[in-house]
Formats: sequence, structure tokens, C-alpha cells
Amino acid sequence: MDTIKKILIISSDNQLKEVLRFCFDGWGYEVILRQFSEPQDIEKIKKISPDVIVIDIQSARKEQLAICRQLKENFTTAFIPVITLINKRQLRAQLLNLKQGVDDYLIKPPDPLDLRIRIEMAVRRSQHSIYASSLTGLPGSKIFEDVLNEKFKKGNPFSFAYLDIDNFKSFNDVYGYRRGDGAILQTAYLLIAAVRNFGNPDDFVGHIGGDDFVFISSLDKYQKICRNFIKNFDQLMPFHYSETDRQQGFVVSRDRSRKLTNTPLMTVSVAVVNKEYTFGIENMIQLNEKVAEIKRYLKAIPGSKFMVDRRDTKINKDAKPEISQRKSESFYKPLGQILVERQSISAEQLNEALLTHWKKGVALGEILKESGFLSEQELSIALNIQKAKSPYLISEN
Repeated sequence: MDTIKKILIISSDNQLKEVLRFCFDGWGYEVILRQFSEPQDIEKIKKISPDVIVIDIQSARKEQLAICRQLKENFTTAFIPVITLINKRQLRAQLLNLKQGVDDYLIKPPDPLDLRIRIEMAVRRSQHSIYASSLTGLPGSKIFEDVLNEKFKKGNPFSFAYLDIDNFKSFNDVYGYRRGDGAILQTAYLLIAAVRNFGNPDDFVGHIGGDDFVFISSLDKYQKICRNFIKNFDQLMPFHYSETDRQQGFVVSRDRSRKLTNTPLMTVSVAVVNKEYTFGIENMIQLNEKVAEIKRYLKAIPGSKFMVDRRDTKINKDAKPEISQRKSESFYKPLGQILVERQSISAEQLNEALLTHWKKGVALGEILKESGFLSEQELSIALNIQKAKSPYLISEN
């Protein structure tokens, strides 16, 4: 284990507590024991700050089990995993009553090794939920920094890419946060698809927050990932706008001085730093400085683009950004747009289905059929129309 994990065990079964203390002490955990006879003070548990709490339900009176609910209702302790030990005869009667305050359970007496596995899994889930994006579910900055630090420690070469959506704020201001969330979710979906299809099985995708994303891949994969992602982004993101804004290629919004301005449709800038080729990168601070420098340069260039550090003399001392040429909307239409235009579904039904599509990766047509919004015949007609309009379909539907 990289860090010592702290386990709080609440039980009135002294024999059980001693067995668990002996086992977990030997495995390198810090174990704190408490009796159910003691008042279960949330403030004292906060001071202990355990990584996981094990509660022996069988040894407690009914009123003492309120601690499970209290832990989950308190903001400070809500994310601490709670594992209960329960007698098999109590399982149906008690566990269902406690389900709002319990993350996992084991039948008593537990095998200490089984409990250890449950604890490790619970802690891992908890850490991911704390540091992950609440919108996309992708790992956040803490997790991706841990991944990068591990790569620095091992000295492995890698490509690190930082994605930033251009003109997202203006879109969010004009269309509202719900439509903005939709744009963020689709960006996450497209990035995951690009990394999955063109990267390596162990590549990393993260959501730093807002409209900023990262991915970590190998030196031979990042270009294909960037090109595929940008192509799909440029073809699909205009459909988040109204037809009028899409046709004119901009939205009218107010800048920071409150003056009306024409802001172009959303594009994306991808700053890439290759660890093997770029000299002087030994830690996160140096990496962030190089990424920030590339981002500033890219932000001044219209359109979607990606670029590796220009001082990368081993690649090309005169390296320039690769800029995408956005195609006309008539060249490609997403399935949902075709269905709405044919009045096969409503815009509200499409938005509802898209949220599931982006979050779960299920095919949009299947979601619409399962929801009862669309017939198999209508789906087949729309897919044929889409295929006729675009000789090569992107991996979005």
C-alpha cells in the first residue's frame, strides 16, 4: 500500500474486534476500535478521519444504528465508505432499513481477507467519486496528477494533451447551463471514443473541470487521437446551436465590457507535450508551464487545432499547429437532427435520449426505440438518409 489506511471498527463484540485488529495491524493498516456502548459522536469520528468505517450491526441495539444514517447526512463524513457486518438472519429485516447509510456488507463472522478486499474496493470507489467530475464521471485533476507523477517516477515516455473548448463561455451565456452541460457531455463522449478507438487500452482520459479535458497516451498514438476527436467535434458541435446561429457561424453575445459581439461557434484547442522529446520536463510544474505556453499560442488562432511544443527539435523545429477545416453542415448530419427534421421525434425527446447516449455510450437509436419514442422502421429510414448524405460516418451514432 502506498499510504497507511485508517479503519474505524464500531462493535460491542470484543473477540471480533481483537481478531480484526490483529489481522489489519499485520497488513499495515491503522485500526481504531470503538464500542457501541459509547456515544457515537460524529464530531469525534471527524477527528479520527477514517478511510473506511466497519459497523457490526449484530452487536448493536436498534437506536444505535442511527449512526449509519448520520454519517451519510453529514457533509464531512458522507464520502467515507461504511461497511456493515450483519447476521444472515438479520439481512432482510435490517439491511433494507439501513440501505441509505450503507455502502457494502458482509455476513458475520467475516473472513478478514474478504473484509480487506471489500475495504480496498470501497476506498477506491470513494476516492474516485470525490475526485471525479460530477457531470461526466471522468477522473479529475487529483487523479490525473497521480497518474502523471507515477509516469514521471518510472521515467516512461508519454504524450500529454490538454483540451480547451474555444468560445464555450459565449455559448453557455446565450443558451444556458443545461445546453452547456450537453456540450460538455458530448465533448467527453467524443474524446473517450477517440482514445478508445485510436489509443492504447491503458490510456487515460480526465475532466479537469468546466470545458477543460486531458488525455495521456503514447508517442505514436496522440496524432490519430487528436485528428479523430477534432474531426468529430467540428462536425457535431454546431448542432448544439440554433439553425440560424449555425448558418451564420456565430452567436451574438456580450463580452466582458458588456458590449455586443459576434462570437464564432465552438472550436477546440489541444496542446500536446511529449515527455520523451521535450527537454527539461521532470515534474508537473514544468509540464503545466509548457502546456500553458502552447495554449496561449493556440487560443489566438481561429478554428480547431492541435500542436506539440514548437521547441521540440527532435520532431520538427518549425512545427506548426494542425488546423481543422470545418465542413459544411450539409456534408454530415447526426441521426438525431435527421429524426427531428422528419418530426419522427421531438427536440425534447432527442435531448433526453442524448443525455443517456453521452453518459452510457449506448447507441442513440437503441435508446430512442427502448424509450418508445421511435419505431424500427423510422430508425431504418433515418439511418439510410444519413448514410446517403455522408459517405463516411463518424463514430457518434
